[in-house]
Amino acid sequence: MSRLMTAALLAGALYLPAMPANAEPLTLEQAIARASEGAPRLQASDAAIEASRAGRVQAGVRPNPIVTVTGENLAGSGRYDVLSQSEITASYAQTLERGGKREARTVLAERDIGVASASAQVARLDLAAQVERAYYDVIIADEIAWAAEYRLRTEREMQAEALRRVRGYKDPLFVETRAAARVAQADIYLLEAKRRQISARNALASFWGGTGEGLEITGSVLTDITRPLVIAPSDEAYEEARVARARAAVTLEQSRGVQDYTVSGGVRYLRGTGDVALVTGVTIPIGRFDRNRGNIERAQAERRRLEFEAEADRLERLRRLASLRADADAARLRADAIRTEVLPQTVRTLDQVREGYRRGGFTFRDMQDAADAIIEVQEQWIAAANRWRDLQTEIDRLSGRFDAPARGETDQ
Repeated sequence: MSRLMTAALLAGALYLPAMPANAEPLTLEQAIARASEGAPRLQASDAAIEASRAGRVQAGVRPNPIVTVTGENLAGSGRYDVLSQSEITASYAQTLERGGKREARTVLAERDIGVASASAQVARLDLAAQVERAYYDVIIADEIAWAAEYRLRTEREMQAEALRRVRGYKDPLFVETRAAARVAQADIYLLEAKRRQISARNALASFWGGTGEGLEITGSVLTDITRPLVIAPSDEAYEEARVARARAAVTLEQSRGVQDYTVSGGVRYLRGTGDVALVTGVTIPIGRFDRNRGNIERAQAERRRLEFEAEADRLERLRRLASLRADADAARLRADAIRTEVLPQTVRTLDQVREGYRRGGFTFRDMQDAADAIIEVQEQWIAAANRWRDLQTEIDRLSGRFDAPARGETDQ
């Protein structure tokens, strides 16, 4: 294989990890969809929505009526002997809610459903961000493994060249020992990289309760993903739902400041005469002391707090998105420059030093330094890729790249 071809493969491998034959790669979107099926966090969100809907049913229930049976003069002295002059009264009473309490409770319960549904959407976005990061971890782990294989192969070739010179008494014996130590280090690095591959796949598959065995994915890191710098609709919907609930809470507290009436009616049986009389009544609270003003003011303050926090969060997210986009672009450009400019040059340098070493123009230390330069450049690329992964994952989370309706938000 030519040196230029080797350099091209090394650079391309950082983007195109090898895949086994007949593998069916899993896309990022498919991984997120699979993780969302039966996710405990999303099931908890669905349960919260169901609880809110049950609360809406209860909110529309009227107060229960009251049936009262009282007895007077049941026993006493003289003519008030046992039951001789007793009076039995049976009455039916109903509280009449005033001030729109029932409607206010129902609206507040509706807003609770809105908050629960919006919270479920946010939970889906958070889950997608976690899966996305794990997905990119697999890609980076594959690329690290490829670099480790290239490193081990190069070290073994260098070791063979060193052995030829040592056996020909052109290099001292310690060169052979040093070459063997470098091969051992590269072998350990490859073993660690292979384990990292397994760990990354298991971490990704754990989101749907599977294992990483045989898991292959498609796609690459450092792609230029251009999306409008807007806040995720789910985040905006969640803030709006909280504010709407706070407004409904104010209305409910205001309705509670209006006193309710209780009307009653019934019959009274007078045993002494055998007559039956009609009994009616009405209870009207005066409302002189308790007009619920404290609770109203507290609800109004809470509403203002949520409104201000929602606006502050919106501006903070926009600022964060702008900063993240600049940083992500810088990380991507740095990694691209390493791949297309720096890495091929270091590979070419090693080839030139190895050729000179064969002819006796360079020492093994020179060849070792050239090989270490490739390792350093690979590590720089990995660092840039990891930084891009972190930044792009946060961008996708804040901008709602994988935003989708929550499963329980319909039919409210």
